[in-house]
Amino acid sequence: MWNDRFLDLFDRCVKRYRAGDVDYNGYYNASDAELLHEIGYQPREFFDFVEDYCEEGAPSISTALLVAAVRRDYFLVEMAGKPGERRITASDLPTFGDELDGVAYLPRILAKARAKLRGELDPDVMFGCGGDRHFLARHGDIHPADFLRQVWAAREDDARVLAWIRA
Repeated sequence: MWNDRFLDLFDRCVKRYRAGDVDYNGYYNASDAELLHEIGYQPREFFDFVEDYCEEGAPSISTALLVAAVRRDYFLVEMAGKPGERRITASDLPTFGDELDGVAYLPRILAKARAKLRGELDPDVMFGCGGDRHFLARHGDIHPADFLRQVWAAREDDARVLAWIRA
């Protein structure tokens, strides 16, 4: 099962990171690369969750798996297993202070979530980073995977996500 392979890889990467190997370029063998491809993940995207887990204790391993499950589902269902064609960089995103109906940071996390779903985030941008976690915690302790699913369900309807957050 892909989820068991994901958890095994996560565990192996955590051990390497904690042993002082912080260069993710050497983390993945051919089978690992195949798994990442099957779930629509980039090597750095996976590593970001490992790094934050090791350095900050969050997001948890279960959160990393649940976020990967949403991305995988979107990749298989909406994208028919074909990778995204663009790369969304930090400069393409709304700023930290941009607001949607008075809710700061929401435009940024929405753009990041949509790019995450499509697998189009630049390796230097992470969905689920500390800023995202802070926003989600402040607005009802929303789980990152739940947020992704709501964004997926809402398509491009920002008002629908805003109403969900406010509810």
